[in-house]
Order: sequence, then C-alpha cells, then structure tokens
Amino acid sequence: MQTNSDTSTTTLKPVHEHTQRLSYADTDPAGILYYATWFPRMEALQTEWLLLNGFRQDTLLERFGWWTVSRATHCDYLQAAKLFEEITIELRVGEIGNCSVRFDFQMWRRSDQTLVATASIWLVTVSPEQKAIRLPEVFRTFLESGADQ
Repeated sequence: MQTNSDTSTTTLKPVHEHTQRLSYADTDPAGILYYATWFPRMEALQTEWLLLNGFRQDTLLERFGWWTVSRATHCDYLQAAKLFEEITIELRVGEIGNCSVRFDFQMWRRSDQTLVATASIWLVTVSPEQKAIRLPEVFRTFLESGADQ
C-alpha cells in the first residue's frame, strides 16, 4: 500500500502481511483500538513469517544453537483505529546489524488506505547462555534476501 499521510514510510515491499478485523477485545470503552493491541499482532506476524521460512522460534536453539530475543519495541500511533475496522499489518526487514535485526511494521486501515500506525521490533540473536552473538550467516542471508525485496 502507498501512504496518504505526511509520515515518511519505506518503499520496500512487505515480506509478509495480514489483514484482520478489529474486535471488541481490541478496543477501549470508546471503541478505539487500545494502544497495546499492536504489539501481540506485530509479534504474531513476525513469528509467522519466520516460521514459514524455516526459522521456527521454538526449535532455533535445538537446530542452530542460538535463538532470538526481543530487545526493544517502538510504535507511533498516527490515526485512531476503531471497532470492526479491517487493518492490514505489513512487515518489512529493516536495519540488519552485527547481532540484531529491526523489523518494521505499518498498519493500514483498508477502507480508506490510511496509515494508522508504524512500529519496530528489534531482535537480538543470543547463545544458550543469553549472550548476544553475531547474526549467524544462515539467518543473515535470509534477512538480507527479505531486505532486498
């Protein structure tokens, strides 16, 4: 989707996306999306994309000897999202560092293609001892292929 807001957004194609209708449980008493609702949805989209591409979170340690942990999150709320609106969440691979990757998200209201929120989650690869390690080459290669889309 293209933005119709003044907020600067990336032009990279999303690597994964999902559309869902907001439910009563997602909103506050006024029927407006509760701010914390975005975080589980972003994490679910990211987890699904990794799973579909062979990086199943619950088997990373067993298969590769490392796993990922969330280091930080950030979300900018740009427009209100309301009960029963359909929202598409798009995932993009952002900055790839030595030990971490940033996943960027855009949340779009389908009815008018308005960008309602942008967000990021930073993941760090860690050893079994929970020490940050360099991104393993297999993971870096995979992430870079997503960043090039």
